[in-house]
Amino acid sequence: MAQSHDMMSRKPPGLRLFGSAGSLRTYQTLVLVLTFFAYTCFHMTRKITSIVKSALDPQTKVGFSHWGRLHASNTLNTGWLPFNTVDGSALLGEIDVAFLAVYSVGMFFAGHIGDRMDLRIFLTIGMLGTAIFTTLFGAGYWLNVHNFYYFLVIQMISGLFQSIGWPSVVAVVGNWFGKSKRGLIMGIWNAHTSIGNIAGSLLAAFLLKFGWGWSFAIPSLIMAFVGLIVYIFLPINPEVMEIDIDSGEFNCEKDTVKEPLLEPGQEVKHKAVGFLEAWRIPGVAPFALCLFFSKLVAYTFLYWLPFYISHTRIGGEYLSDAMAGSLSTIFDVGGVLGGVLAGHISDRLNARAITAASFMYCAIPALFLYRTYGSMSIVWNICLMFITGMFVNGPYALITTAVSADLGTHSSLNGNSRALATVTAIIDGTGSVGAAIGPLVTGYISSKSWSAVFTMLMAAALLAGLLLTKLVCAELKGKVPSSASKDATGAQGAYSNEV
Repeated sequence: MAQSHDMMSRKPPGLRLFGSAGSLRTYQTLVLVLTFFAYTCFHMTRKITSIVKSALDPQTKVGFSHWGRLHASNTLNTGWLPFNTVDGSALLGEIDVAFLAVYSVGMFFAGHIGDRMDLRIFLTIGMLGTAIFTTLFGAGYWLNVHNFYYFLVIQMISGLFQSIGWPSVVAVVGNWFGKSKRGLIMGIWNAHTSIGNIAGSLLAAFLLKFGWGWSFAIPSLIMAFVGLIVYIFLPINPEVMEIDIDSGEFNCEKDTVKEPLLEPGQEVKHKAVGFLEAWRIPGVAPFALCLFFSKLVAYTFLYWLPFYISHTRIGGEYLSDAMAGSLSTIFDVGGVLGGVLAGHISDRLNARAITAASFMYCAIPALFLYRTYGSMSIVWNICLMFITGMFVNGPYALITTAVSADLGTHSSLNGNSRALATVTAIIDGTGSVGAAIGPLVTGYISSKSWSAVFTMLMAAALLAGLLLTKLVCAELKGKVPSSASKDATGAQGAYSNEV
C-alpha cells in the first residue's frame, strides 16, 4: 500500500489529473516529444551568445589576406563595452569557456544526483534556472551594465543549470526504449541539438534589430514555459507509471519492473553506480576522450561560426550579423542528417566505434575544404558548411546518445540500470571540457589567423578518431566469420573484451 502511494506521488500531476492508464506506446511517444522539446530549449538558449557576439564586438580584426579584415559594414553598431575593445574577442572567449567549464564540471555532479532523485523535478529545475539566468544576461542591455564580471558570473551560473539537461533527458529516454534500433531512434531524437541551435540562431538574429537583450529574453520565456510542461506531464520511467515493459500493459499489481534497456531476466538494482565505478565500465574512457575532441570541434562552430561568417568576405562581400546568424544554421541542418546517418549506420553494422571514427576522419577533409573554398560564394559556403556539419555532428550525436545508453546498461553492471545518468554525465562532461577549450583558444587565435583555428580543428578531429582505434580493431575482429562468438556480440563484446 505504501509502495502504491509512493508511485502515485511520483506520477506527473498532469497525468494524475487526466488519468494515466495509457499504453506503453503512448508513454514512449510522450517521453520522446517532451524530452525533445526540453533539450531543444537548452540548445536554443545556449546558441544565443554566438549570434550576439558580432553585435557586442563588431570591430574585431580576424586575420590576414582573404580570411578577413576590419569589418565595418554596420557603421551604426558600435558594440557594447567592454566587448568592443581591442581585447573584445578574447573577453567573449573567456565568457564561453567560463560557461563551458562550469557546465562540464556540473555535468559530473548532475549525473550523480540524477540517478538518485526524481528526474522530472531535476530536469524542471535545470530548465527554469537556465531560463532565469539567460534572461539576466540579456537584462544587462536594459540595465546598461558594462561590467565584464557581471556577464561572466551570470554565464557560469547558467552553465551550472544547463549541465542538468543532458544526463536527465538521456536517462529518461533510456528508461523507456530498448536496444533494438537504438542508434536510429536516438539519432533522430538527437536532432533536438541541431534544431535547438537553428531555432536559437534564427530567433536571436531576428530579435537583434530590437536590441540584443531581446535575443536572450524571448527564448528564455519559451524555455520556462516548456519547463513547466515537462514538470506537469513527463513520466520518468515505466515503474512510476506502473507499466509492464515486457507486455506494454498497465499493471498495478506488478511489484518489480524490468528495465527496457536490460537483457531479459535481469532485475533492476536500486543502488546507484558510483562515479569511479562508472569510469571503469569498459568503453567509457575511450569514448569520453573521443568526445573531448569531437565536442571541441562542434562547440567551436557553435560559438564562433556566425562570428566567422560575418567577419569573412563571402563572394567578395561581408554579410550582416543577422544574415550571418541565419546562414550558420546550415551547419546544424547538416548535423541533423549526420546524427541520423551515424545512428542508422551503427545499427546496421552493429559497430558504434567504427562509425564514430569514420565520421571523424571524414570531418578532416570537410574542414579543409570549408576553410579553403567556403569564401568563394554563398552557394559554396552553404554546401561545404552542410557537409562539415554532417561529419562533425554525426559522431557527437552518436556518442552522447546511443553509445552512452549502451555503456550505461553494460553487461558488467549485472543488470543495474541506475548508471544511465552517471555514465552519460561522465562521457558528455568529459566532452564538455573539450567544448570549453575550443572556443577559448579560438577567441585568442582568431584575431590573428582563422587558418590556425581550422588547423586546430582538423588536428582535434584526427585525435578523436585515433582514440577509438582499439575499439575499432576489436569491432573489426568481431566481424571476421571465423570468430563466431565475437560476431554475435559485436560492438558490445568489443567493449567488454578489448578495453
